[in-house]
Amino acid sequence: MIGTILSALVVGLIVGALARLIMPGKQSIGVIMTIVLGALGSFIGSWLTYQLGYHNSNGGWQVIPFLVGIIIAIVLIAIYVGITGRRNNTRGTTVR
Repeated sequence: MIGTILSALVVGLIVGALARLIMPGKQSIGVIMTIVLGALGSFIGSWLTYQLGYHNSNGGWQVIPFLVGIIIAIVLIAIYVGITGRRNNTRGTTVR
């Protein structure tokens, strides 16, 4: 149980970090939200690929669900940034 949770957090961190690297521009979200959105993207990506009929026949690392998870995480991060807005720290600067 604890191993499964830790695995989900590690995969979420990796998927979220890759999604943020692929996305253009700077996203002002923290590490925790990156892990949460990455884990959610990974879960939804795996579920979606299996619902569409994907089956891992070689028993190894599952590339297709991983890639779909990254795409889903990119979408989730874009939605999150769109909802929360880009928070620019303009305190202490003057506009000229």
